[in-house]
Amino acid sequence: MSGFRKEAKDWFDGAMVDLEEARSALLNNRVNWALFAAHQAVEKALKSAFMILKRERPPRTHDLVRLLGELGLELPENLRTGISELSPYYVLARYPNAGLERPWESIDRTLAEKLINVAEEVVRSIGRVTGLG
Repeated sequence: MSGFRKEAKDWFDGAMVDLEEARSALLNNRVNWALFAAHQAVEKALKSAFMILKRERPPRTHDLVRLLGELGLELPENLRTGISELSPYYVLARYPNAGLERPWESIDRTLAEKLINVAEEVVRSIGRVTGLG
């Protein structure tokens, strides 16, 4: 396995672990942490795709929309929209007053469930396209 492929597989496997963490946090009513973990899963999957599809290091960013755009991966509209909705939760889900006064109380569970489902679909799609999943 080439160096890039091994590193990409490590990133992708990390995405799978983060999806498990997102579901676990949601089960324990920690919706803010669930969204942060879902964000991390998508970010790691997109970065693994950079290594496989573009054979280059991914940009050093947490902006999911930027990562997807620079990757040039075609995804269905609902997943692209979901990624744009999930992207801000890298910060919003973790810090009080970063947009939500108390994110652990302010984030709607239905929204969290929807975005975790999006994250799972995105990661699965990337797994299929890259052969990592």
